[in-house]
Amino acid sequence: MKIEVLGMGCPKCLKTKENIKTALAELGKEAELAEVKNLKEIADYGVMMTPAVAIDGEVKLSGKVPGVEQVKSLIEGR
Repeated sequence: MKIEVLGMGCPKCLKTKENIKTALAELGKEAELAEVKNLKEIADYGVMMTPAVAIDGEVKLSGKVPGVEQVKSLIEGR
């Protein structure tokens, strides 16, 4: 599984990444965690508001910081 945080590295993006790491640890799952900071690449995903989260290339959330429980739901596909 590959999880990407799309954003320029602002505090909200960093918090999103932190919450993803926490969710993965609590679920006992591993994933490749990457940051996409290039505006063109972010736009290629169709994202207009950051932070955004993409799992295996599919944008699951954009424009807000997901909480740990929300990230768990995204990872588990709920």
